[in-house]
Amino acid sequence: MTEPRIISLGCRLNLAEGEAMRRLAGGAGQGETVVVNSCAVTNEAVRQTRQQIRRARRENPAARIVVTGCAAQLDPDAFSTMAEVDAVIGNAEKLDPAAWAALAESGARVAVNDIMAVRENAAHLIDGYGDRARAFLQVQNGCDHRCTFCVIPFGRGPSRSAPLEDAVAGAKRLVAAGHKEIVLTGVDMTSWGADLPGAPRLGRLVAAILDETPDLFRLRLSSIDCAEIDDALFERLAADRRVAPHLHLSLQAGSNLILKRMKRRHTREDAIALSKALRARRPEIALGADLIAGFPTETEAMFEETLAL
Repeated sequence: MTEPRIISLGCRLNLAEGEAMRRLAGGAGQGETVVVNSCAVTNEAVRQTRQQIRRARRENPAARIVVTGCAAQLDPDAFSTMAEVDAVIGNAEKLDPAAWAALAESGARVAVNDIMAVRENAAHLIDGYGDRARAFLQVQNGCDHRCTFCVIPFGRGPSRSAPLEDAVAGAKRLVAAGHKEIVLTGVDMTSWGADLPGAPRLGRLVAAILDETPDLFRLRLSSIDCAEIDDALFERLAADRRVAPHLHLSLQAGSNLILKRMKRRHTREDAIALSKALRARRPEIALGADLIAGFPTETEAMFEETLAL
C-alpha cells in the first residue's frame, strides 16, 4: 500500500470527503493506512461500517485502521474498542491537516471533539478527482433542522456554507482539471447560504457556477429539500439544460400526519405541486425520493398515501 486507502459508506458528501482525506492522510505520511469513513443514517449503515472494518483488517493485516465519519462521531467508544481499529477521529478532525499530523506523531487512539461547536465554513475544496468525468464539490455541511427520525445533525454539526466565491473557484478548478460533470454535495444543501452575509439562496450559487464555468458540461445536485427550493433554483432546474434532469427529493412520507410527526417542513401537497411544476417545464426530468416505511404510528392507509405519491 503506497497511499491511504479510503472506504466511504453512505452519502455523496462522504465520497467527496474521502478524496480530501486521501490527500490529507497521505501528506501526513499515513501511506500504510485504511480509513473507514462511516455512515450512521440507519442501523444497517452502522452494521456495514463494522463489517467493512473487519474486512479491511483481514485484507490489510499490517495497515493502520482509522475510523471516522458520522458513526464514529456519534459513538467513538464503540469503534475504538474494536480490536481491528487503531484510531478514531471525528467529522471535523478528518478534514483538518493538523489532526492528521498529530495522529501520525502521537498515535492517539481517539480524537473526536464536540461537532456542535464547529462554526467553520464547509469549504474543503480540492482540485480534481484524477481522470474521472465526474467530480464532487462540497458547498455545505451540517444541519440545523431536527427531524424526529434523524441523528445526522448530531454527527455533522450545525449548518455552515462555503462562501459563494470559494465554491465558484472550486468549480473552476474542477473544470480546468478536465471534469465534465460536477455534483454539488452537502448534508442539507438547500440551506446553503443561510449562515452567510445577506443569506443568499442556493439558486444564486447554482446560477453563479453555471454562468462562470461555460465549459462545464453538466451540473448535478444531490438530495434536496422541496421545502427550500427558491425561485432562482427552480428556474435553473426547469430551464437550464446543463443542470442534470435528475432530482432526488428528501420527502420521507406521503401522509401529512406522519410528515408532521417527523417534523418535516413540507406537506404532501407541496411535494406534488413541485413535481408537477417541474415536469410541466421539463417533461424529461426524473424524480427520485427518500421514503421511510414503518414510521411509528404509521398505518397501512398512511403508507398507501406514500405509495400513491
